[in-house]
Amino acid sequence: MLEGLNRALDHIEERLDGDLDVAELAGIATTSEYHFRRLFSALAGMPLSEYVRRRRLTLAGAEVLAGERTLLEVAVRYGYGSGEAFARAFRAVHGVGPGEARRTGAALTSQPRMSFRLVVEGNSSMKYRTVARDAFRIVGDRARVPLVHEGENPAIATQIRGLGQEALGRLAALSTGEPAGLVSAVVHLAESREEGVELDHWYGVVTGAGAGAPEPYEALDVPAGTWAVFENEGPYPQALQYLWRDVFTEWFPSNPYASRPGPEILSVRPSEDWTTARAELWIPVEHTGG
Repeated sequence: MLEGLNRALDHIEERLDGDLDVAELAGIATTSEYHFRRLFSALAGMPLSEYVRRRRLTLAGAEVLAGERTLLEVAVRYGYGSGEAFARAFRAVHGVGPGEARRTGAALTSQPRMSFRLVVEGNSSMKYRTVARDAFRIVGDRARVPLVHEGENPAIATQIRGLGQEALGRLAALSTGEPAGLVSAVVHLAESREEGVELDHWYGVVTGAGAGAPEPYEALDVPAGTWAVFENEGPYPQALQYLWRDVFTEWFPSNPYASRPGPEILSVRPSEDWTTARAELWIPVEHTGG
């Protein structure tokens, strides 16, 4: 998998002054476009589109300083249809406009070329199993919230507190499937996993495919498929957030699976004082062979 990703990075470098097709990049990496985008964001710490933009503007910055082409020629070479659009993008990355940079020889920001490698430390292991599931439903409360990488997510905490203990008890009684009891389900609305990007957060229960959703709750229909189930235990909420990170940066690159569209489901069983928790994370996957 990592070899394929690095071949895709080589392909990006060869075409920074031309068109890039994400489907073609995914093919080079021998995975789906959906998984390629998700895995790239997790490993690179930024969306694919942002990396390409920064690499293009790094090369454009060098050409601006060299002075061999006009600013408009540089803009068109790296995919900008007007000098104004190029100037806005250039300033966003470099902190200075292209004209001023050329006049003053200003110091510019460089986005280094990336390559991916797997560091094997051998001091931890990740428990997982795969489960084939029929179609099911998640019934519960849905809220649009920002992604938070570390620490408590205030928007999710507010969502859950707003339901009230009595309502949560009635909701928990509707649970008929795995993972049992109250769960969180995350539906990503964009390819990016960067801090602050919006997602749909469901707090509810897993039920049968035909189960009803009593008011005021909603239902999310989830089609049949395979799920990878990961377990861990540790400080709350850090260990849970690290589990999500490790699945995409360590497990996927070294196992013959790819993520597929669908909600990522988290079941949390906290200690009495909420300092630690035991968790199960369900990720929708497909086998890629090998």
